[in-house]
Amino acid sequence: MSGVDAVSGAYVARVGSFEADGHGNVTGGLEDVLNLSNAVPASQISLTSGTYRILPNGKGSITLNASSGGSLQLSVCLKSNAEGFLVQVDGAAATSGSLSLQTPADFAAGFLNGKYVFDFSGRSFAGATPSVISLIGQFAADGNGNVTGGVMDVNDSAFAPTGAMPVAAATYQLDSNGNGTNFGRGTIALNERTYAFYVVDNAHIRMLEEDAQGGTQGEAVLQAGAIPTQNSAFQGSFVFLSEGFLTKGNFGPLGRAGRFTADGSGGISKITFDQNINGNNAHVSQTSSISSATYSMDTNNAGSGRGTFTFHNSSVGTLTFVFYLSAPGKAVVQDVSTTSAGDGLMLAQTAGPFTTSSLAGNYILNWTGIQLVSPSPFQEDFIGQGAQSTATGSNFSGEVDYVELGLNSTNNGATLGTGISGTLTITADGTQNNAYKIAFGSSSPFTINFLAYFADNQTVLMLCSDNTRTTGGLAVQQTQ
Repeated sequence: MSGVDAVSGAYVARVGSFEADGHGNVTGGLEDVLNLSNAVPASQISLTSGTYRILPNGKGSITLNASSGGSLQLSVCLKSNAEGFLVQVDGAAATSGSLSLQTPADFAAGFLNGKYVFDFSGRSFAGATPSVISLIGQFAADGNGNVTGGVMDVNDSAFAPTGAMPVAAATYQLDSNGNGTNFGRGTIALNERTYAFYVVDNAHIRMLEEDAQGGTQGEAVLQAGAIPTQNSAFQGSFVFLSEGFLTKGNFGPLGRAGRFTADGSGGISKITFDQNINGNNAHVSQTSSISSATYSMDTNNAGSGRGTFTFHNSSVGTLTFVFYLSAPGKAVVQDVSTTSAGDGLMLAQTAGPFTTSSLAGNYILNWTGIQLVSPSPFQEDFIGQGAQSTATGSNFSGEVDYVELGLNSTNNGATLGTGISGTLTITADGTQNNAYKIAFGSSSPFTINFLAYFADNQTVLMLCSDNTRTTGGLAVQQTQ
């Protein structure tokens, strides 16, 4: 989980493990917590007890009690019995994130073996003042405690993007004090940055930076499948979503989403694109004038899954993104456009048409961003569950929990169990930008307009198109 401290607005992040007994009790756990408002390193906290409650629709709550006193209050929405989304609702911070079921059999020597793609974001202390930073890349692990190389891109908003840079040889290890075998905790070094990690399984670890350079968090996943090594092997349609900040000029939160088709020869076409910068929105349609629309797989780092794509339009300028493929149809993406710092997700888009019938089902929702209205801009976080029907109008309904510490001074800034209703309007065959209009039925009703890009019939990338917030995220279909 990551976000900002309620009092100082400083970056906050946590990663950890807890044990659920199947009967509503948390029987133990461990977490690493970083709060950059404190002049102390990340703290390791033992979780002694807690409770949880899961409703039939996958929504629920979790309380984690620390041995030192105090507790962490969370709302949860489950995609399945193995994964879901989280939001903090106790008022101490505005944070959100996700959880995954661990495989304890993988808490053993040799668990980390292969090439892993990673995506970290947070804050950097490298410049004169704290800055936004994104790190994406690939590292290789040998199963014997050694990082044997790799490549990464760093975009620290205080400096120019680094471009591809090598990952130096380093080491990793599980904790030897019992935390490794009990909770899957360990440490790893990547280019002079030190990370605590928790093993989900041998293909997936969650990570938190714990050093004097700032703080970032994210995950690393094992590369799988035939990773393209040249332009001819990268083709088809893709959707992407990146969130971050504009770092110069019109400072403020930044969200960018779109889709394109790669032709296998270094060109991209059928580009649809939307951006929200500090509430200022721009749209590029497939009929717009677009130039310099290209992509390139990195042949100097063949096998890393690294590539770039770029295009130019008069209304948005020149936009450039770096990506690393963890699978042929899935990548992490970094926004390296001028004065931009952001990161996110890129997914292969299955062919349309997308329809309300093909998309019908139950979904969990996770949106995070910045609300821009008075008294001051502040992070907001939403999770929820809803049903998409086959109707053409009034076809979405559900319930959300959300936290707006900058707007709501009661109930720890949290509003729980709010009903939502709305309409998905599909454009043409659905492969371009579509529209979700979501009405919130709280004591102070409001509406959020989202632009929606479908990766497939189960996954939706969403970006707000209002001028009162720069917020985006996902809707993914529940599987159980």
